Formats: sequence, C-alpha cells, structure tokens
Amino acid sequence: MSYQELAGIHVSLSEGVATVTIDHPPLNLADATLLPSLRTFIARVRHDSDVRVIVFDSADPDFFIAHGDMGFIIDPQTAVEAAGAAIAAVPDSAVPPTMNLMQVVHEELRSLPQVTIGKLAGLARGGGNEFLMSLDMRFAAVGKSGQAQPETLMGIIPGGGGTQYLTQLTGRARALELILGGELIDAELAAAYGLVNRALPADELDDFVNTLARRIARLVPEIVAAVKTAVNVAAAVVTEEGLSIENEVLTSLFSPDAAAHAQKLLAAGAQTREGERRLEEILDATRG
Repeated sequence: MSYQELAGIHVSLSEGVATVTIDHPPLNLADATLLPSLRTFIARVRHDSDVRVIVFDSADPDFFIAHGDMGFIIDPQTAVEAAGAAIAAVPDSAVPPTMNLMQVVHEELRSLPQVTIGKLAGLARGGGNEFLMSLDMRFAAVGKSGQAQPETLMGIIPGGGGTQYLTQLTGRARALELILGGELIDAELAAAYGLVNRALPADELDDFVNTLARRIARLVPEIVAAVKTAVNVAAAVVTEEGLSIENEVLTSLFSPDAAAHAQKLLAAGAQTREGERRLEEILDATRG
C-alpha cells in the first residue's frame, strides 16, 4: 500500500507499526489540504493487513495540529470546498449528510480496525485536540504539551466531535469546564482528567510509545480486534445522532458576528506561530 504522495503527512512503516508524522507548515492546521490527506490515509490503511498499529506524531516541535482553519468561519464556502476535496479523495465512502468534514474524518479514524495512538509533544487546540480524542490512546509530554477546546471564546462551539468525545473521556462536569472555560491544560492535568492515558517526561515519550506500539503490533490481529470490540461495547457510545446535534448547533453559530470575531483574531496574530503560542491571551483580549 502506498502512502507517499499525501500532502501534509509522512508515513513510515516498521514491524507492523505505521508512524504518521503531520508535517503541514506553518502550523499543521486542519484545513483543505490536511483533512483530505488524512481521510485518504484512513481509507487506505483500513485494508492494509501489514499495519496493526498507527502512531500519529508531529514534525513541528511546537504544534501537533494547531486547530481547524479559522477561514472556515470567515468564509463558510471554504469549508464546503474542503469537504468536497475530502469527498473526492475517497469517493466510494459515504458521508452522512448531517455531519461536517471534521466529524467524518474523526469518526472514520475511530472506526479503524488498527490500534491508534497519539504522541503529543506540542499544542493541540480545537480540531487538533478533537483529532487526538478520536484516537484509541494518547500520551503527552510533560512541560511541552497543551490541549484546549477554545471555540466558545471565538463565539462558536467545538464541532469536530469535541462535545461528544470530551464528555466520553472526562465526564460531563469536566467537559463543561474545559469547553466553557477554554483553558489550555498541561499534560499532568490532562492525565488527571482522563484526556490522555499518561503524562510522561518529554525525553521518555518516544521510547514509551514506540515500545507500546511494537508490543501491540506483535499480538495476533484477531486478539486486537476482539479486545477493541469488547471494550467498545463497554465504553460510552458516541452516536451519529449526538454528532449531528453538535453539527447543527455549531452551524447555527456561524454568523456574521462569528466571522468578524475570527477576523479580529487573525488580525491580532492568530494562525501565526508567535500568536498561536499565546492564543489564550489573544482570545481574552478580543472578547467583547
């Protein structure tokens, strides 16, 4: 199976493990380039029997996936075009009409037969954090990682599955805290809340994840499939209905006011490398 021509990602294969490195400068935005590439990868790897574990990491030391492209808020037509590109990339896979592009990509990722692992050593906000939450497991580097759902501070809500995934992982009260508060949380708090499996010293993250991935890859595939099937039954279920409601209420918030707010954020430095390092400060300064 070939994965070499996919824009914004690099894929390497070794001992049953596919390492997908997100490399989409300048910020690894979830946009009209990255999302179709991810969807194409997911569609291909689903049928690749040589891949038993998938590890997602980033070539950027500061950002995993920064967040969704704010251009989707300013000009909804860009979101339509991005969705069209993602649909064209995998034309044989049906797209539920009540779900948006990010939700579709994340749900296709969640349904993969392989075990998926996120290795977080940078910032993941909004759609970037939603992508992480759609994986089977997540591990974060102490002192380097940060996660947030800041959409409410932008006049919208999480719309890539965030309201559903966060509630499933952390519980209702903590989901409300993180979504309504929009706080950037570190690896230790993320682990305490159940948002990641473990917070690890930054210099131990690679070895830990690589060892775990290869240990799982050595298991008989039928064992992994059986475990995932049984555990998924026990876990709280994310439904298409719940995602559709999330998408419906999100879409209602894509107003001229939200577009104007997004323009203010961009003018203040959002979606620049320096601005993204202090995004919470920019969000607070542009409110009201």
